[in-house]
Amino acid sequence: MTGHRRYIHPENWAPASGYSHGVSTAGRIVFVAGQIGWNPRTSRFESDDFALQAEQALRNVVDVLAAGGAQPTHIMRLTWYITDRSAYMAARPALAGIYRSLVGRHFPAMSVVIVSGLLEERALLEVEATAVIPDVT
Repeated sequence: MTGHRRYIHPENWAPASGYSHGVSTAGRIVFVAGQIGWNPRTSRFESDDFALQAEQALRNVVDVLAAGGAQPTHIMRLTWYITDRSAYMAARPALAGIYRSLVGRHFPAMSVVIVSGLLEERALLEVEATAVIPDVT
């Protein structure tokens, strides 16, 4: 148990790297709709670089969490939808630093899904999150 969450790791499974196999918790839930790597004030992309779009998308997730009273450490589930596996793999070293700077060393249950496209044509990825703010008793 770490704080209000319990990481779930089935016996005899290899350890997860950079994410958790599962998490259980209790509290108020904040759902963050898929965020893309554009400036939400202008609805315009400022870059076509995968890592820079990922940084903006995660900033957008963190901003929505804050508007809902949550922090990055409250994220229990994070799903990435990417359009290019090669671009994602090439950006992983940069993504690790970006993730740590915005989310910290917090590794929720996480999935990466490769999709053929996203609604906004220039979007290279979309990130959605589920956070749980612990009950205060």
